[in-house]
Amino acid sequence: MFHLKQLDKYIFLRFLEVLFATFFICTFIFLMQFLWKHIGELVGKGLETRVLLEFFYYSVLSIIPMALPLAILLASLMSFGNLGEKMELTALKASGISLFRIMLSLLVFISFISLGAFFFSNNVLPVTQKKLWTLIFSLRQTTPELDIPKGEFYSGITGYNIYVREKDNKRKLLKNLMIYDFTKGFNNASVTVADSARLKLSTDKTYLLLTLYSGESFENLRKQQSQTPSSSIPYRRESFTKKEVIIDFDTNFSRIDENILKDQYMTKNMEALSLSIDSLRHKIDSLSTQFALRYKNSHFFDRIIFEGKTLTVITNSKENINSDSLFFSLKKRDMEKALTFAIEQANRYNNDITANQTYLNSEKYLLIRHLIEWHRKFTLAFACIIFFFIGAPLGAIIRKGGLGMPVVISVVMFIFYYVIDFSGYKLAREDVWPVWVGIWLSSFFLLPIGVFLTYKAAMDSPIFNTETYTIFFSKIKKLFTKKKN
Repeated sequence: MFHLKQLDKYIFLRFLEVLFATFFICTFIFLMQFLWKHIGELVGKGLETRVLLEFFYYSVLSIIPMALPLAILLASLMSFGNLGEKMELTALKASGISLFRIMLSLLVFISFISLGAFFFSNNVLPVTQKKLWTLIFSLRQTTPELDIPKGEFYSGITGYNIYVREKDNKRKLLKNLMIYDFTKGFNNASVTVADSARLKLSTDKTYLLLTLYSGESFENLRKQQSQTPSSSIPYRRESFTKKEVIIDFDTNFSRIDENILKDQYMTKNMEALSLSIDSLRHKIDSLSTQFALRYKNSHFFDRIIFEGKTLTVITNSKENINSDSLFFSLKKRDMEKALTFAIEQANRYNNDITANQTYLNSEKYLLIRHLIEWHRKFTLAFACIIFFFIGAPLGAIIRKGGLGMPVVISVVMFIFYYVIDFSGYKLAREDVWPVWVGIWLSSFFLLPIGVFLTYKAAMDSPIFNTETYTIFFSKIKKLFTKKKN
């Protein structure tokens, strides 16, 4: 009979090896997806290795909430599948050790991982999100490296369009080029043509030095058109054998200030989120009360005067006012004025109410995003435990190890989880459902599945045995055949 401490050590080490491998694979897959999404911010900008490594580092940290639950599901499924495939699980159960006792050491380990995942979501992930998105916004503002193609217009330089017909790479010459300069506006554009030119960056990489040879430039002088009596537009023509032009072209990487994102919901921990949620709720309630009182006290109870007659509505008066009699007591011209005025007032009130409602909806949307982020601090930790209780008993039932069946089942389960989680998130974000229902929807679905699979695995139920279903359907077929006869 196995010693229990040796058993815990054996199962724990086997699970740990598989977990490291699956976590690396899942992280790599999600990292490739993330890089493909942001490949435009990285390619062709001459970034330093330090900046690229920093981008990869923060990217890896940001995708851990997606990679960790999938890695735990796949590792638990493979570990218990290997135990079942090699009959080790059967030998342990025959020795009187229950499935819950076999899972005990891993359950303690997964509990610590869940606590670490909560700490990571609350303390590490907000800082990571702030630094990552600061870096992404900085990369988007970085000017790409100069690479003028041949035979087409190049608009990579702000305010210029450059056309090059031929390129001499050996002598680093651009031949037969045309330059459109729109820095003074489209109506005051200038055109320069040259037989050849050389391009180089300044030493500080902030200016582009362009040396032109044997060409002409044409400049539109539309600003001086008003000074000439004719309707023709004057222009200036210049011929040159050599001309040097300096163009602003900053290719250095400059990082924007991180404080720009300090008020964003994804960069806050639970304490900051709770404070923001309370302040947003108080702000929404105050604005709603303020708008309601303003409409009640002023907007809908005005005094209107028409040529000596007053149409008055008094809110505090107990006297019943017949608005129809007041209206028909007016002259026809005054009736038309009253109707016109009423329509204008109604339109103005409607526009005012719509603007206020839009502002309130924006504040409510911000409140919902803060609530979603607050609940997501817990969902990662809870998902780790749920996926373990799905993967471990499922591996014990199917008894298949390796990267075949476990990978297929893990991917199917994760897609199922992701679809439900995204649907709940979208319904919560659009304020169709309460936030806590939408964010915890995937956990509500997967928790009963985990309990069911754990119970079936503990009872050695053959729910994935094809012979069981074959016998079941054959009995149904015989029953229907007997009733028909």
